[in-house]
Amino acid sequence: MRASIYSAILAGLVCFASSSTCQAQSEAIIDRDSKVQKISGDFKFTEGPVWDRESTLYFSDIPNKTIHSWTADDGVQTLRVLDGSCNGLRIDSEGRILVCQPTGRAVIRITPNGDVETIASSYDDKTLNSPNDLWIDPQGGVYFTDPRYGNMDDLQQSGFHVYYIPADGSPIKRVIDDLVKPNGVIGTVDGKKLFVADPGAQKTYAYEITAPGVLGKRTLAADAGSDGLSVDSLGNLYVTGPSIRVFNTNAEEIASIPVPENAANMTFGGADGKTLFITARTGLYSVELKVTDGSDPFAKGTPSK
Repeated sequence: MRASIYSAILAGLVCFASSSTCQAQSEAIIDRDSKVQKISGDFKFTEGPVWDRESTLYFSDIPNKTIHSWTADDGVQTLRVLDGSCNGLRIDSEGRILVCQPTGRAVIRITPNGDVETIASSYDDKTLNSPNDLWIDPQGGVYFTDPRYGNMDDLQQSGFHVYYIPADGSPIKRVIDDLVKPNGVIGTVDGKKLFVADPGAQKTYAYEITAPGVLGKRTLAADAGSDGLSVDSLGNLYVTGPSIRVFNTNAEEIASIPVPENAANMTFGGADGKTLFITARTGLYSVELKVTDGSDPFAKGTPSK
């Protein structure tokens, strides 16, 4: 499907702090004449976009329980229909797709040849709530959020928490237990910082990662909740909603990118890594930026740790 240009140029791109520094930070991210493009539509609820570091974008359509792929040449194709549905997606160093399954109540891994493996379905011998979003650290460990939306029957955990799946196969760890309803999660490419959105409290926090699966000091990263999160190569944090809001490392809002539909999640990709792909309710959108991804430790050109 051909991309259509969203009718509004990014006139809504604004600097919220009245300073030349803030303006410079905003202009370092995006040109004011950049346009949001609609790539495809007619989905039910898009989520979980992830770039495969080559030429393909993958994303979820949650109610349809479907993972789709998209390339510039072939457009949107159906990759997989999953009984346990699908939400957040990531791709590990071996090209396997990790999937949060909200109704399946598990985190699974799909190999390039289509084999499926469950890597987390319980904590402390109790079934997980509804895994929502995840991020893979430089060691291959996985942080994931476990809230629940909709039907609250058969909740076995003590609340909505954040967990870590160690890369060595040892038991998963609960790493955050004091949030209202954690949702989006992402870390920095160097593995030193983890961002977790808590839309239940309308806050997003940054945690120091002191060791794999070990979190230290917490600070406010954005005075806003979010469904999905992204971070760019300058360390700016992107949160979703009626627009994509951008916060600098001082938790100051420096820009806002309007989107035709309420944005759920986003990821960097494209030939030069500067395309921000946005999943927004029924549509899939993109916008060209000046920055690249700051979260994937396995991307080409990432310095060795």
